Amino acid sequence: MKVTYLLMILFLATACQKRNESATPSLMKYDEKLRPQYHFTPPTQWMNDPNGMVFYEGEYHLFYQHYPDSNVWGPMHWGHAVSEDMVNWEHLPIALYPDTLGYIFSGSAVIDWKNTSGLGTADNPPMVAIYTYHDPVGAEAGRNDFQTQGIAFSLDKGRSWTKYEGNPVLANPGIIDFRDPKVSWDEANERWIMILAVLDHVNIYTSPDLIRWEFQSEFGHTIGGHGGVWECPDLFSLTDQYGDEKWVILLSINPGGPQGGSATQYFVGDFDGTVFTPVDSVTRWIDYGADNYAGVTWADIPEIDGRRLFLGWMSNWQYANVVPTYEWRSAMTIPRELSLHKSETGYLLQSKPVPELETLMGEAVVSHESTMDLSTESYLVELTNVKGQSLDITFSNEQGERLVVKLTADRLVIDRTKSGDTSFSEDFAAIHEAPLGGISVSDIQIYMDRSSAEVFVNYGAIVMTDLIFPTTPYTKVSVSASEVKMSLTPMASIWK
Repeated sequence: MKVTYLLMILFLATACQKRNESATPSLMKYDEKLRPQYHFTPPTQWMNDPNGMVFYEGEYHLFYQHYPDSNVWGPMHWGHAVSEDMVNWEHLPIALYPDTLGYIFSGSAVIDWKNTSGLGTADNPPMVAIYTYHDPVGAEAGRNDFQTQGIAFSLDKGRSWTKYEGNPVLANPGIIDFRDPKVSWDEANERWIMILAVLDHVNIYTSPDLIRWEFQSEFGHTIGGHGGVWECPDLFSLTDQYGDEKWVILLSINPGGPQGGSATQYFVGDFDGTVFTPVDSVTRWIDYGADNYAGVTWADIPEIDGRRLFLGWMSNWQYANVVPTYEWRSAMTIPRELSLHKSETGYLLQSKPVPELETLMGEAVVSHESTMDLSTESYLVELTNVKGQSLDITFSNEQGERLVVKLTADRLVIDRTKSGDTSFSEDFAAIHEAPLGGISVSDIQIYMDRSSAEVFVNYGAIVMTDLIFPTTPYTKVSVSASEVKMSLTPMASIWK
């Protein structure tokens, strides 16, 4: 018996050691073929939605959907990392594990500065995570109430977590898809607001303490895309260039995006603390590429900063489980600042790469020719003096693989049909298009990083994000219009 007991202790100790090692692997593990070098990726195994994004005491927290035991989706945990600049990341141990109430699906985190929950103190306010419990037993049994909302709290800057004894804090009224709570503090009414994805719309709830929640309103039954389930909502205010405040709802949908799979739409309107009223019925997309999904914004950004900062999951449910990466699966987009602009045709939510990325940039090389050699796999290509003209930008290698970014009179196009390995999914080899909506293009930025391309027109007026999997690195980039000025800036690795 003693031998058996000692062997069990040894086994558990070894398992814990392996789990801790997986949370902080050696730097060599971040240089596998196709692994992005300046985008966030998990140490190993599966990752999807960004969760619990909150800023506290100089750290940006990124939690994320994570399955530590496989490179395909499975029982969800919350992985965890922190950064001082949204660019360089420190991996931390897994924050939240599944329990008897279910898997830990997507959600958000806030700092309860006034300790309304009573889970901390006035001197040490709790960091509170609110997330969806997904009960796999109830789902398998065919019940319709297997998703509920629970909370956990941390009193040590997110390093350790305690789940609330009274979970769930929001029961399910009998709706299969009832998930992804995004919570924020309503200063005017001194209460918390939750926006929750419910089938093909959202519900809005309020609470005095993050524990007791009261239903207030619904939004979305007759507006927006309805080709799939609504997920990962966000609700926040922005001020346009004229100083007028409007409210924005981000809402991911799968399927039903402009490229046929996952995507994130947004709505602009007014919010009185209870009801969201849109200014129009237009369906708008935050990113017209195939690979920006489930994105939300950071909570508790200091007023002195004032930015609305966004991060998305860089993949698509059409093929996320089968992309040709194996030790890890999935990356996040580069962080972006969102801003609201009003025009004659309505409101536009712009996405601009954050300036913190400049810390990774090397010396830019300006080309006086139409073709440049590529000596790195992670870089920024910028084109200026575009003047609204049609052009092709082609990234290519010796194998004949090529990614083509096209600008026409009224469209931005990404053609990845011959970009590299496309064999893993019949949906991957495709041509993606985004309408310019009357925008006159002056400049284009393309952030390339081994297996991804993020295209920003006019610094974020139109954005397209696409994955690519070249079998060998691209070695040349060319532009079809000789009068366009092209420069190339190498991007350093965040893992070295």
